[in-house]
Amino acid sequence: MSSITPEWQVKRRTVLMGSAAAALATASNVTLPHTAGAQSVEGAAPSGETRSSVNLVVNGESRSLEIDNRTTLLDALREHSQLTGTKKGCDHGQCGACTVTVNGRRINSCLSLAVMHDGDEVETIEGIGTPDDMDPMQAAFVEHDGYQCGYCTPGQICSARAVLAEIEAGIPSHVTADLMAPMQVTEDEIRERMSGNICRCGAYSNMMAAILQVHGGQA
Repeated sequence: MSSITPEWQVKRRTVLMGSAAAALATASNVTLPHTAGAQSVEGAAPSGETRSSVNLVVNGESRSLEIDNRTTLLDALREHSQLTGTKKGCDHGQCGACTVTVNGRRINSCLSLAVMHDGDEVETIEGIGTPDDMDPMQAAFVEHDGYQCGYCTPGQICSARAVLAEIEAGIPSHVTADLMAPMQVTEDEIRERMSGNICRCGAYSNMMAAILQVHGGQA
């Protein structure tokens, strides 16, 4: 039989409740350090955004933009340069609708900050051709119905032109069989290199025909 008297027999629940109450009391008296830029108790606004001057050469034209450092290249083109041909699809670099070329290399402009491209040469769909003077790739897409809704088409065309340039330059892909042999334009190569550009309408076979036609015209 236990020798502990009833007044010393403390229940487990009582101990837990007491510990929780003590922790809450301690937390309520803690003063958190002030974080720079954080909103104060009185509701004061943050100190402000950081802006920079960015100089781009877009489609051969020099542009100077005063923008928030957080602005993506995509938003710099669409919202600050009114070049809305480049589309915002997923905004996560997963669909390719925002594809442009920077210094001759294609990128997803939604994943790149504009301030990273100060002095760079950017080419968008507007710089490739016009309805009255289409680029061969644009004309081939029209001829082969390489689109349906058309939303992804600017990115598809920019990427398709870059794909042929990459193959011509001898840049290998994941499916390139022989790195020592001259690079060949094959359907497998085109599919692999265009895999980052999504067409939800499913016009892939028509795009393939258009790209092969342009390659045939260049050969």
